[in-house]
Amino acid sequence: MDKKNIAIIGSGATAIYLLKHIIDHLEKLKIFIQEISVFEKGIHMGMGMPYNPETTDIYNLANISSEEIPDLPETFGNWLREQKPEMLASWNIKDLPIDDSKVYSRISLGAYFHEQYTILIQELTEKGINVHQINEEEVLDILMDEKTNRVLVKTSKGGSRDFEKVIISTGHHWFEEDNEKIGYYSSPWPIHKLLPESGEYYNYSIGTLGASLSAFDVVSSLAHRHGVFSEKGDELIYKLNPDAQGFKIVMHSAEGWLPHLQYEQEYAMREIYRHAKREEILSLIDNDGYLRIHTFFDKICRQALIRSFEKDTMPKIVERLESDNISFKDFVQIMSDEHEYSDSFEGMRKERVAARNSVNNNKPIYWKETLDDLMYCLNFHAELLPAEDHLFFRREVMTFLMNVIAALPLASANIILALYDEGCIDLVTGKAEVIEDSGKDDRTLIEVEKEVGTKETYNYRMFVNCAGQKNIELEQFPFPSLIKDGKVRKARAKFKTLKDLNELPESINKDLVFQEQSELLLYTGGLDIDAAYRLINKNGNPNDNIYDISFTHTSGCRPYSYGLQACSATSKILTEVWLSAISENSEINVEIEKITELYEDNEI
Repeated sequence: MDKKNIAIIGSGATAIYLLKHIIDHLEKLKIFIQEISVFEKGIHMGMGMPYNPETTDIYNLANISSEEIPDLPETFGNWLREQKPEMLASWNIKDLPIDDSKVYSRISLGAYFHEQYTILIQELTEKGINVHQINEEEVLDILMDEKTNRVLVKTSKGGSRDFEKVIISTGHHWFEEDNEKIGYYSSPWPIHKLLPESGEYYNYSIGTLGASLSAFDVVSSLAHRHGVFSEKGDELIYKLNPDAQGFKIVMHSAEGWLPHLQYEQEYAMREIYRHAKREEILSLIDNDGYLRIHTFFDKICRQALIRSFEKDTMPKIVERLESDNISFKDFVQIMSDEHEYSDSFEGMRKERVAARNSVNNNKPIYWKETLDDLMYCLNFHAELLPAEDHLFFRREVMTFLMNVIAALPLASANIILALYDEGCIDLVTGKAEVIEDSGKDDRTLIEVEKEVGTKETYNYRMFVNCAGQKNIELEQFPFPSLIKDGKVRKARAKFKTLKDLNELPESINKDLVFQEQSELLLYTGGLDIDAAYRLINKNGNPNDNIYDISFTHTSGCRPYSYGLQACSATSKILTEVWLSAISENSEINVEIEKITELYEDNEI
């Protein structure tokens, strides 16, 4: 019973990086970890849902290049160079030689992750760690045994095992059901469910909720099955199959934006303290223990952005930022206006010129990269934000960031513009909602609210919700005993200025606000964790035995993820927390002064 064994729930990218960081410090961690069990509900170990051939398609791009992927035993680019031509072709990789700055298909990245995972498992085994790989066995429940202080894991095959520590690293969860009768799909995944049979075509308009990267996965997969792309000089040309007349994709976007495009970066990896020292940020904490987001913008972001816009030779923006009156909200509005076009597709065509110049000539777009670093920094200090600032970040900043930073690869932009020139894609601006119980038994009806307040309805034989993964709320957490036993609670933040429920402005959803011990709090979404990723119970105490490093569970506490780099950063923080406690022979310390020392010392 005293064996130090741990369970990792999920075998995707976050789990892979956790294994990697454990190996990096195995000499010290060997006294802490002697046995590891990795649970995977799917067939393939070490891939993750976005990169799995069961869920994705050869025409879906990874949206990240080799040089942006955190270290694993071998780089993605070098690994691809070792593969046989026929294997590359099976992953839709035809443009050779392999370029570390280019993006390739997601299934090729999945195959790469699987091999890196296998190498890591082998290395652990060779170094004396007993590793159990358990696939096609979903973890259905987790229970805490208070008597033994161990964690019981129950699975879909009826078995149960006990562990000293459990790390939850599951990925995407899709709870809403598809309604194929009316052509409604709650997510694009697995994307094979959306594809026509060989030789068949969709001779009608297909709607998507959102114009995000997920929507472009739908666009690419369907477009390749309804026509042919060909190159003409620097341009991509699309010709619709004559048998597919009527095929068109209509994307619905609240703001009417298409994402910004891929750009060259000065630094491929994000870094928390690139633009400000740790001490400088901690000095901004006020007397009540809060870091205000507008103070962060004024004292940290402003000068960093001014320097970056100077490098980008954008003097008008520099001038605006140098004005003491411009706020974070003003900045978001200014840069949003720069991205607003009467025709978003023609706007993308215009931006593509600058993006190509940036990528082809190794010319970074400094302001985007700087903003990303700054928000990455803020993310790891989010426990210092009051509820008011969490609301501001979600309402005013996140949508902007997702369009600016979630950069669309140039290859995807070329596909979009080729479809636009052929009249096979459109974009509708306005907040769209599915009309339930519309009375239509073979169509999905949606209602779109326009800026002027008017509403229009659209109907589709196929409509795909591409709004992306939402927070997993407490009620949806997949391990019911932890909920029933009070071992988890909702993530929350205290209001600084609001003290009474009766003072709430109408803009705030009252269902998300509650009173506790004379303090007013906001549910920020998902589950509550501390800075060491330990689950927090109903009494506010951390659980030393159960950790959750899944972004979909914890984004209420860590609201800004950066894809694979976030997978690596969170698992690295977890291992560094363990190492710190071992070296100091002490309990885990998550006080802001202590945890930020780990960020600084390890260049996270």
